[in-house]
Amino acid sequence: MRSLLLVGTVVAFASTAYAAIAQSFVPPAASPESSSANYTGQTNGTISNGPVVQGKSFDRFIQIWIENTDFATAASSPVFQSLSKQGLLLDSFYALTHPSEPNYIAAVGGDFFGSADDDFYHIPQNISSVVDLLEAKNISWASYQENMPYDGFTGFNFTEKDYLTGNGTYTYYVRKHNGLIIFDSVTNVTDRALRVRNFNDFANDVKADVIPQWNFITPNLVNDGHDTTIDFVGDWLNFWLIPLLNETKFNNNRTIILLTFDENETYTINNRIYTLVLGGGVPEKLRGTTDSTFYTHYSALSSVEANWGLQSLGRGDTNATLNNVFEFVANATGWKNNGISGNSSSIPLLNITGTIPGPLNVQFYTPFTAPNTSAVGAGGQGVFAAQGLNTSLTAASLPAPANLTAQGQANPWGVDPGINYANGTKVIESPTASSTAPGGGGGGGKNAAIGARAGAEAALFVGLGIICGVAMVF
Repeated sequence: MRSLLLVGTVVAFASTAYAAIAQSFVPPAASPESSSANYTGQTNGTISNGPVVQGKSFDRFIQIWIENTDFATAASSPVFQSLSKQGLLLDSFYALTHPSEPNYIAAVGGDFFGSADDDFYHIPQNISSVVDLLEAKNISWASYQENMPYDGFTGFNFTEKDYLTGNGTYTYYVRKHNGLIIFDSVTNVTDRALRVRNFNDFANDVKADVIPQWNFITPNLVNDGHDTTIDFVGDWLNFWLIPLLNETKFNNNRTIILLTFDENETYTINNRIYTLVLGGGVPEKLRGTTDSTFYTHYSALSSVEANWGLQSLGRGDTNATLNNVFEFVANATGWKNNGISGNSSSIPLLNITGTIPGPLNVQFYTPFTAPNTSAVGAGGQGVFAAQGLNTSLTAASLPAPANLTAQGQANPWGVDPGINYANGTKVIESPTASSTAPGGGGGGGKNAAIGARAGAEAALFVGLGIICGVAMVF
């Protein structure tokens, strides 16, 4: 496990052999395009997409996230070495913080809102995500989550039969690795929630040639390396990704595939992660080369915004230090990056966790505030403003952060709002206090009194119009 270190006022973590479990890879399905009982979730109808919206550099963007691996460890993998010859290595790509969940939130929402753990959270409906930007331009999207039990599942995790050993059960799916499902603006809208799909749907969608234009793909806890090793990940990539690279229904000459990690494993060093750009859309002259421009998870947002001329979220995606657009996309769109690269002293410390204020930080709690509506994004189209957005509530107008734990209060955004799609339609159950224990999902982790108080606080904050993301502090 990870042990806590206190260095001045910075909370960091030292990592040991957290992800190394001696297991042998077992293919979860006959092929990447095959349905499987190991995925649990039923195969639903194929996804429905509108006409392809042409981008300036690519027409399809696919993110695949692996877990908790230092740059040097990934670089030592023969599979990653082989893949790097086919694509573009981004060797100065950084995650934003620790642990996992805040990085997944930031990658789709432009901010991690102070989050410093992997607990159950939901983010209010008037906070925007990349989905709002994509839908404003009629760009199709989906998230595919391995071993998620059904489309739109909002639970904390899911435990099922252990297909690796055939004995007992295993928790293969976790909410913390599914960034979009944390946003109420996705889960509270049926058409959006059901675009967060399981891997049986993925197999069906590939065969039907309907993979959308923007995709976020998360393998399960063994295939992503969280509970295993980089060699296990390599076996999964050989089984799943490498065959798909030769499948034009997944990867055509206008497809970009970003293979990256959520964070590094060693918390005491800066958060550099091995990242590859693959796919037929990578310019031929760049294949087998290295780009040392400083990138972060926000770069995936800003690059998508630049490619399709989208609005921005007015958060980390417009932070001039952190939002460099992938250089080949910047060249195609006319965006100018900040010039930070390699081992520049201008690269901020991105391994800091626990001390950044925000609405998802119980120790340094602040309400949600408005994004920077005057920010300049890579798409050149201004900042997306959710309906009813109170743009006057800014970070500068907030009081000092509060320690809710010291006040005997729970985080109001840790209450499961009870949205359920088990039958393919939205059902609202009674909100419950969240759970961080293994089992089906939100509910039962805290006592009823705390849950009721947190729910009341959440309703109060929404009623006051306290909305949208906290400013980043570095």
